[in-house]
Parts: sequence; structure tokens; C-alpha cells
Amino acid sequence: MKLLSLFALLLASTLAAKSLDVYTIDVEGGKAVLFVAPSGESMLIDAGWPQLPNREASTNRIVEAVKAAGLKQIDHLVISHFDGDHLGDVPQLASRIPIRHIYDHGAFQPPDRINDRFKAYAELRQKIGHTVLKPGDRVPLKGVVVDVVTSDGKFIEKPHKGGGQPNPLCATNPQAAVIERDVEDNLSVGLLITLGKFSMIDLADLEAHHNHELVCPINLIGTVDVYHVNVHAQFKGMAPELIGALRPRVALVGNGARKGGDVASWPLLRATPGLEDIWQDHFSAAGTKDTNPPEDFIANLEPVDGGKLIKLSAQSDGTFTVTNTRNGFQKTYKHKP
Repeated sequence: MKLLSLFALLLASTLAAKSLDVYTIDVEGGKAVLFVAPSGESMLIDAGWPQLPNREASTNRIVEAVKAAGLKQIDHLVISHFDGDHLGDVPQLASRIPIRHIYDHGAFQPPDRINDRFKAYAELRQKIGHTVLKPGDRVPLKGVVVDVVTSDGKFIEKPHKGGGQPNPLCATNPQAAVIERDVEDNLSVGLLITLGKFSMIDLADLEAHHNHELVCPINLIGTVDVYHVNVHAQFKGMAPELIGALRPRVALVGNGARKGGDVASWPLLRATPGLEDIWQDHFSAAGTKDTNPPEDFIANLEPVDGGKLIKLSAQSDGTFTVTNTRNGFQKTYKHKP
């Protein structure tokens, strides 16, 4: 990805209006989502992958996106949970760009599996400054409301503004079984992000069993404009009772060519009432053109991976625009009362 061309594209939209800009960075099926508030403050959710024998660290792509967005630091780093494709290499990232404060769900689980990567991260978070998030807390991103709706396996107890209605989908969609081995996934920090009339939810890797708790028997969230799909759109994160209750207009999928964007997830997403479009980081190689969005809605096509990202820009009046940085294709969604 050429930094100059990306910078030009991002700068043009930034100058047009003060918006909440959201960048779903291509970290090959890991997670790294950058938010830039109208105030200029930033929040990064997760740090992608660490360096592995068969995979480069995600640090370069994150730093490239941060700098292309005109930022000199990351104000708020939220680590949703401590799986390798989300924790990444935070010390390496901090050596490349300043991080002001770190947030997460607390302790590594189970404790007897703590690894060296987490130890290095834990040392750094104490040095930088660290907050353990609990449901009902807020990440203080200036100018944007960032509500914590789930963390450490716990959930908000009172409905969010706009929530509180009985969810009829609970009766026809029994709660999925918990996957016992996926401990960290279900400790994920989940965030509801609001700017005026615009709202977006990101539940990281919360799986179907736990998604059920947020909307059954009462929908504690209400509806949203944008749904950043759980677990990279792997099927284990799909809960029709959640997606149907949220009624998003747009779904964003931070998948890799061979991770996430599961074929079985496609019909569940597409069947969501009111859903207009699905945007993906990658064409899912396991599927076909019938189980992937149209090419204009995919940032990276097979077999070429250009490390392109999907950008969303939201206004306080509820209007938002999604842009594919691979080809400049964009679509604007006007607010619907």
C-alpha cells in the first residue's frame, strides 16, 4: 500500500467535514480498527497479529494507517481480549507511535496459560497507564460516546438508550452452546459507539452464546446503523437473534482471505431485515461470488492482496459514507429516522 495515495484519499474526506472516521485495517483476519473522532482524538481497537514464522506482524499496516489519517499518537488503545490475532505486538507498536492509555478486560484467562507475549504487554500497560473496563463504563474518546456493553464475560444490566424492548427472535433462535475452549473470545470488550444520530457496535470476538445475553429476552442495545461483525464473521459468532435485533443497515467484516467470512455466515447476514450492504476486507476464498459481496464492496481481491482498508465516515446527523480504498468506490447512507 502506498502511503501517499492512501493519505491523499483520507485527507480529502477529512477536510470535507468534521466526521467520525473508522478504518477497518487489513490485518489478514486479525483485528485492528482505528477511530478518529471529530475532536481529533483517536482510538484503536486491537493490534492485529504478532510476528509469526508464517506471518508478518501487523504493526506496519497499523502505523501506516495511523499516519495516513494524520495522527501523531494513539490516544486510546482498547485490547478487546488477549488472543494472538488481537493482542498483536503492542510493545512493538508503542515503539513506533506513542500510545497514551491502554484499556482491556483485566487478567489473562486461564492464568496458567500466560505466555511471554502477554507478559511483555502487561509490563507495558502498567508503564503507560491502564484501565480495566467494566460493562457500563465509557472510553473517554473526546466528542464521541463509547459505551462498554460487555467485558470479562459480563454484560450491561440496564438497557441502553433506545433499547429495552422484548426480542421476539429469542423464541425462534435458542441460545447456542458455549464453546468451552474459547475462553478469551467470550471475555471480549464490546463497544457501542455513538456520534449524534449515528451508532455502531463492535463486539470483537464475542461468540453466539454470549451474544444471546445482550438481546434476550430483552434487547439491551436497541438498533444500530453499522455492525462490525463478531469473530471476523466466523460462523461461531453468528446469532440471528442479535443481528435481527440490532437491525444494522451495513455490516463490516474484518476478515482474511482464509479466515472469517464463513460461507455459513453469509445467509444469516443477508437475511437480516433492513441490511443494505456487507463490506469486507477480503474476498473469502472458501466461498464463491454468491457468498461474497460484489467486488466494489471488497477491499482486497484474490489472489492479489494489496493491504487495502475500508473507511467509514459518519456525521452527527446520522449520514455515513463507506469507501473502498482499493478503487475509491464509495456509498453514502442517508439517515433514516
